[in-house]
Amino acid sequence: MEKLNKLRRYKYFWPILALCIILLYNLIFTPNFFKIEVMGDRLYGNLIDILHRATPVMLVAIGMTLVIATGGIDLSVGAIVSITGSVVASLIGGKLVLLADGTQHYVSNYPMPFAIIVAILVGLLCGGWNGFLVSKIKIPPIIATLILMVVGRGIAQLITNGEIITVYYAPFFFIGNGYIFKIPFTIIISLIIIVFTIIFTRKTALGLFLESVGINREASRLSGIKASIILFISYAFCGFCSAISGLIVCSNVKSADANNAGLLFEMDAILAVVIGGTSLNGGKFYIMGTVIGAIIIQTLTTTIYSTGVPPEITLVIKAIVVFIISLIQSEEFRSFVVKPFSKKGGKLYE
Repeated sequence: MEKLNKLRRYKYFWPILALCIILLYNLIFTPNFFKIEVMGDRLYGNLIDILHRATPVMLVAIGMTLVIATGGIDLSVGAIVSITGSVVASLIGGKLVLLADGTQHYVSNYPMPFAIIVAILVGLLCGGWNGFLVSKIKIPPIIATLILMVVGRGIAQLITNGEIITVYYAPFFFIGNGYIFKIPFTIIISLIIIVFTIIFTRKTALGLFLESVGINREASRLSGIKASIILFISYAFCGFCSAISGLIVCSNVKSADANNAGLLFEMDAILAVVIGGTSLNGGKFYIMGTVIGAIIIQTLTTTIYSTGVPPEITLVIKAIVVFIISLIQSEEFRSFVVKPFSKKGGKLYE
């Protein structure tokens, strides 16, 4: 019993339990759900597909985790995804040219590395703008980021002239559709960002500063921590992660759709952070918990589609399941449910 209670106290116990329940459902009701096979130079299977498709939201959610750790929130991540996708698609595009040997090839409007760097800088600029409004102008985070959330898609529309820009330059497709060592390149990008984030938040003082600012900003300032700089860094990093997500989304669909790219990403990212155990009140945060949360959301989405649920009620079922998962993870809710059956009448773990 003591081991079970110790296991329950493990910070990732409830997210992992929720994920295991969804996977168990698929093991029973979805044929070949766990089947993974090698076809050519790549791995195929539902599990690989879930990790691949979870990448855009996962990256946005990692940035969102740091913002929420400071006690803030960023509602503009979906708009930043749309803006960066529009920028890179506009710069790369692709035009058909006749080569000297008589063959025709698509070439990019601008060099692809240049287009990618510009798109990432635009994402950093958007995140930095949010950070400036929150840390220097003292606008509440939900209002500051709501401005860019509303204006962002208008900016993306201006960049694309209100049209869907199709990308014809083939090398760009590798970002969202390529494979390295039979693994989708998007998964490798995610691993790099995750490792980078964990190192800089757990192996340096940055993580403690983020938590300190999230718990009590004024106390942090009095103790010598420059809270405004920490806030600016967290929002800028969130913009960076959203820009990488925008590149992946644009590359994956080989086009930039200013209206639909990154739509509702902010909701899924916040859900992933909450499911992963990070408090919306700021303070403690868990990067790996957020990663598990993003995988849970994508696994749930894949499960709903594979069971043939009509599209018009998909979001309703998804919301209900996420609500149940959130209740299961709430210690207060578990204590409330168990209290009538507990001899001590105290908390579940006592």
